[in-house]
Amino acid sequence: MYRSVYDFRTFYNSPLGFAVQGILNRRISMFWPDTHGLRVMGCGYAVPYLERFTDDAERVFAMMSSRFGADTWPKEQKNLVYLSSGASLPIENASIDRVILVHHLEYCEHLQSNLHEIWRVLKPNGRVLVIVPNRAALWARVEWSPFGHGAPYSLSQLCFSLRENLFVQERTQGALFVPPFKFSFFIRSSNVFEQIGRVCLPVAAGVHIIEASKQLYAGVDKGSGSRVPAVESGLFGGDPAGVPVPQNFSG
Repeated sequence: MYRSVYDFRTFYNSPLGFAVQGILNRRISMFWPDTHGLRVMGCGYAVPYLERFTDDAERVFAMMSSRFGADTWPKEQKNLVYLSSGASLPIENASIDRVILVHHLEYCEHLQSNLHEIWRVLKPNGRVLVIVPNRAALWARVEWSPFGHGAPYSLSQLCFSLRENLFVQERTQGALFVPPFKFSFFIRSSNVFEQIGRVCLPVAAGVHIIEASKQLYAGVDKGSGSRVPAVESGLFGGDPAGVPVPQNFSG
């Protein structure tokens, strides 16, 4: 059972964890090759996938759940990790350009509230990249891996949840075709498994990766025929504008 941030760190410091990090970072680069001048936030345990953004993004930081505790990142630099309690994010409305969710949704106790918060903090042209375990894959069944805990998803389940919470699906990929075995042969051959799996057996992907954009309208008003802004539709219940911005990355 993954109970703390230590468990995630231990996995990613292992040889297989390094291989997984490399595979997923390459996929992330395919989705977002240029983040120059953007604000990037990672939620869940996303720190293994944030380093690549630090050179060109305006700001990069990680939000971790108080359920697992917080890690220190980057090493030997000013800490850019913040703790969040429950679904609430201490971030201003419409202030983030890109959000990456890794080891996040599958551990959420309140999925809808979490997606509402992601929607709230994204800018109108913002994007979210969701990485979750594929419920049909071997990776969702190995307990020593962080992908083997929480609630894995089918692609249709994930797309439905995003759509129901006012996100528009843009692109979808599968990744992590290397089997979840710790033998050196599989680790050394991980890139070969990725290349073959994408072509020959896409349903065996260990994770689903979905890029989604923020939908600004919740529907059409039947009386006027006009589109109804999502923030006025009542779907998000109340005004969260009073949530403070952490001092370390304000101003």
